[in-house]
Amino acid sequence: MSRPVLDIVALRSLTAIADCGGFHRAAQTLSLSQSAVSQHVRKLEKALGRPVVEREGRGTRFTPEGRLLLEQARRILAVHDEAVRSLFEADGDTVTVGSTEHAADQFLPRLTAAVQAVRPGCRVRFRIDRSARLVEAVERGSVDVAVYVTEAAATEGTPVGGLPLTWHTVPGWKPPPAPAPVPLVAIEDPCAIRRRAIATLAAHGVPSAVVGDAGYLAGVLDIARTGQGVALLAAVGPAPDGLAPYAGLPAVTPIAMSALARPGADPATVEAALTAVRELLR
Repeated sequence: MSRPVLDIVALRSLTAIADCGGFHRAAQTLSLSQSAVSQHVRKLEKALGRPVVEREGRGTRFTPEGRLLLEQARRILAVHDEAVRSLFEADGDTVTVGSTEHAADQFLPRLTAAVQAVRPGCRVRFRIDRSARLVEAVERGSVDVAVYVTEAAATEGTPVGGLPLTWHTVPGWKPPPAPAPVPLVAIEDPCAIRRRAIATLAAHGVPSAVVGDAGYLAGVLDIARTGQGVALLAAVGPAPDGLAPYAGLPAVTPIAMSALARPGADPATVEAALTAVRELLR
């Protein structure tokens, strides 16, 4: 009996849905129709035999099986893209840029434009991962330049500014009456933004409790869309589908971001990337 096959193109659509916050934005990012992205998801669901993404109001929600598939998809795509680069593009002009999930939909288009402005015709590949893993990928040479949360990695890199953070939840959400703790939704530890959320509330005497966490941002958004709690998210670009900024909690200071380039990377490309990120965070 043959085993199911996970299609690489479909897996890329799945990760784009998670990174962009929905089918529509994923389709725009991938330069595909929304129906094509939907077909890719159905193909994965057929192979898995279970639903992976469900509609929830105006947004989307990953099922538990979908979150597991998403985690494996990122690993598969990282290995696949690194293999393609090593085997087929050694002589081609390709740049791999990395970003944390936080504000990736804002960072990556600007990084792409910046790189292609100084290297016309260059192919740009993406790597989205946790900060520490991005730094490791840069040091291995599989990522050319990456943007990440400074305190989440052992390597400081080049400071590029502060990422603004804002509380987000479903429209009309209200916290439970005191003295009940504020319910938080966050990426599982270790996560610098999770720590920032808890520390900020504690500093203002506001008790809190994490009521839901996930390995990736997509899972955090899914839980937040159920109205179970409030999430601290990057405040760059539009709010994720189904969520809105919430002003009823103490303001949070921006979190420092850094960029790191692999040894031997083209200086003009690196400088263009750093400038693009600084302008976004300014």
